[in-house]
Amino acid sequence: MSSRLEGKVALVTGAGSGIGRQTALRFAQEGARVVAVDLRGDTAAETADLIAQDGGEATSGQMDVTRSAEIRAGVDEAIARFGGVDIVVNNAGITITGAAHDMDEDDWDRELAINLKSVYLVSKALWPHFVERGGGSIVSTASIAGLWAIPDDAAYCASKAAVIMLTKCLALDGAKAGIRANCVCPGFIQTPMIEGYFSDQEDPDASREFAVKLHPLGRLGDPLDIADGFVYLASDEARWVTGTALTVDGGLTSGIWGG
Repeated sequence: MSSRLEGKVALVTGAGSGIGRQTALRFAQEGARVVAVDLRGDTAAETADLIAQDGGEATSGQMDVTRSAEIRAGVDEAIARFGGVDIVVNNAGITITGAAHDMDEDDWDRELAINLKSVYLVSKALWPHFVERGGGSIVSTASIAGLWAIPDDAAYCASKAAVIMLTKCLALDGAKAGIRANCVCPGFIQTPMIEGYFSDQEDPDASREFAVKLHPLGRLGDPLDIADGFVYLASDEARWVTGTALTVDGGLTSGIWGG
C-alpha cells in the first residue's frame, strides 16, 4: 500500500458511487483514513466496507450537503472519530438536463444547491478547523462543462463554472492560513450520473457514441482517472498548487477533434 497521504484524514462527499467512491478507495490506498459520506448512507457504508476489505481504515455516514446543520454535525463527528480532518473532497453532484429558458425553477435551485452551494457549506464548516490545524486541502469536482457550454444543460454548466471560480476565491482567502483549494474538471466519465444523462437524450446510444468520439484518447473516462488527479492535488506533492482547475478529459477541450 502506497503512502502519499499517510497520516491524513479525508472527508469525501458523494462517496457512495462513481468518482466519489473511487476517490475514497484511492485515498485509503495512499494511506489516508477516510470519512465517506453520501445522501444515501447505505452506499457510503458500502464504500467504507470496501476500504476495510482492502486493508484501509474508514467510517461512513449519511449527509445532505445542502443542509448546514447536518454538515456541521458530520464534520464534528469526523473530527471526534479521527482527531481531525486534513482533506475534504467536495464531490457530491447531480445533473438535471434542460435549457435555461424552459427549465423548472425548482430543478435549477436544486442543482445549484447540490453542485455549488454544497462546496461553500462544506468548506465553511471545515474552515475554522483547518485554520486551527495550520492548513488543509479543499478539492472539488468541477467539470469541463464549467469551461465549455453544453446544449440543454444550463444549470449543470453554470454550477460547475461557479465551482471553478469559488475554488479560486477559496484559494486566495485561505492562502495565509495554509489552506489550499483546487478542483478537477473531468470530461465524460463512466458513472451512474452520466448514464442518467445519456438516458435523458432522445437517442441514448447515439449520445454515448457522440460523447466517446469527443475524446481524442478514444474512450470515456474512468472514475480512477479522476481519483488519481485528486490524490495528487490533496498530497504534499501539490504543496505549491492552489487555485487551479486540473483538466482531466482525454483531450476533449484541447481543440476541434475530427477523429
